[in-house]
Amino acid sequence: MSDASARPSGPIRIGLVGATGLIGRRLIALSSAGDEVRMVGVARREASLPKGAKVEMFVADPDKWGEVLEAVKPAALICALGTTWKKAGRDEAAFRAVDYDLIVNTAKAAHKVGIPNFVMVSSSGADARSKSFYMRTKGEAEDAVSRIGLKRVDILRPGLLKGSRIDDLRPLEAIAQIASPVLDPLLPSKWSGYRSIDADIVCEAAMGLALRKASGRFTHDNDAIKRAAREWRAKTSPQDE
Repeated sequence: MSDASARPSGPIRIGLVGATGLIGRRLIALSSAGDEVRMVGVARREASLPKGAKVEMFVADPDKWGEVLEAVKPAALICALGTTWKKAGRDEAAFRAVDYDLIVNTAKAAHKVGIPNFVMVSSSGADARSKSFYMRTKGEAEDAVSRIGLKRVDILRPGLLKGSRIDDLRPLEAIAQIASPVLDPLLPSKWSGYRSIDADIVCEAAMGLALRKASGRFTHDNDAIKRAAREWRAKTSPQDE
């Protein structure tokens, strides 16, 4: 007997910031292909959407995002915000404005309007004590979000993301993706978190984790992300009558 009768009558709305990047676009595409969740995107500017996208998109200045979230009342918020050193003009302040300030302020806005769950896509190697500015900023953002008071915070730390980016050329990343089948097995276990992982797996994990009930802070490396993705697929796959 199917357990479909125990599921909600309609898709659960999940908020999304960072809808224009690789993870954001794949989240929209994957959620649009199913009936379990529906993404509600909040962005700073208009952007093209994946073909067949079923998503509500709201464009507003970041200082108004809290008002949008309060109005749409998503069950959780997935944060896929992030820039690159190149996009930031190799300027530390510009990079931090997105990868720390915008992320932390968005988490504060979510908490203020009563959104209980916050899923943050970070990076393998994130560490507030790192000598690397990139990794240190990621780690500091994780720590700051964790102190805000949200009921549940899930921090995803994927390794090299595999997937097609739109209007975001990253030659070194593209080369690494091509080489990943050879390089991944060569990485020692202590560096396993840097191994490649498909963006769709990260997205499936993010959707599943966004709807979990247990409170606390949870950090997920590649292996944990893959487990969460498998659990999401098992939960949402059609069941035999």
